[in-house]
Amino acid sequence: MPIIIHNSLPAKKVLEDENIFVMTESTAYIQDIRPLNILILNLMPTKITTETQLLRLLSNTPLQVEVTLLQTASHVSKNTPQHHLLDFYKTFGDIKHLKFDGMIITGAPIELMDFEDVDYWQELSDIMQWSVHNVYSTLHICWGAQAGLYYHYGIKKYELKKKLSGVYSNVLVDKTHPVVRGFDEVFNMPHSRYTGVKAEQIKKHSKLNILAQSEDAGVAMIGSQNGRQVFVFGHCEYDRDTLAQEYFRDVDKGICPDIPFNYFPNNDPNSEPPLTWRSHANLLFYNWLNYYVYQQTPFDPSKIR
Repeated sequence: MPIIIHNSLPAKKVLEDENIFVMTESTAYIQDIRPLNILILNLMPTKITTETQLLRLLSNTPLQVEVTLLQTASHVSKNTPQHHLLDFYKTFGDIKHLKFDGMIITGAPIELMDFEDVDYWQELSDIMQWSVHNVYSTLHICWGAQAGLYYHYGIKKYELKKKLSGVYSNVLVDKTHPVVRGFDEVFNMPHSRYTGVKAEQIKKHSKLNILAQSEDAGVAMIGSQNGRQVFVFGHCEYDRDTLAQEYFRDVDKGICPDIPFNYFPNNDPNSEPPLTWRSHANLLFYNWLNYYVYQQTPFDPSKIR
């Protein structure tokens, strides 16, 4: 089944060129099927890249998914054309009267800031509070996962000794959780962050389960017992070259970053990195949509509580 997107969204051509099944809104409206309504709160500065990455993963299921893109009104994006935001994005005021089957909260490159110092923290807090009763299941990614754990559970992040960047092996801790059903016991996932959370803090909360952990990267995935919240600390949505782009950007800035771990063959930045995480990325999104959105959300969205 296809993912439903705006007729002229830039991701449409990219995904069609990859032979991914995309349906435009005009075609979807004539079908007598209720799609899953997924809200993406895109906090990344490169919004077009991020929305394409997420749409690619949402499309790889037999479910019909309709996506609404959301931006914060209290922060002006400097890296995405304003006409793109005006054409394709909503703000919280536009959608807060609606209910959604699922929501994704992306990461943001602001890990070293205190949460309360982020200019849109109050707005994000309002959205997360609203999501408790207006979204059936929310998938939080990287900084979005840290923000969600802090807001909902009071779990604080801590600063790492240096930036964590690379493709890390993650080991399943809870093999029975539906969101990791079908996963290999050890799987790869890119990580790119300056902060993390401590496992002992998570274990204090009876409603949270650590699903996967990395010896080198720490806690990798957390799920609430009822499946209505999932927290992923890596970036399984990343493209093959995303870590490379971040690395060369930091080199150009004179930051002198370490070469991303387990990424470039022979640690040679001039070589093409292998794509070793895509299958588990697809499986994660498939499981989340299937087990905690499609099979759990009421057919009538107004009954979401």
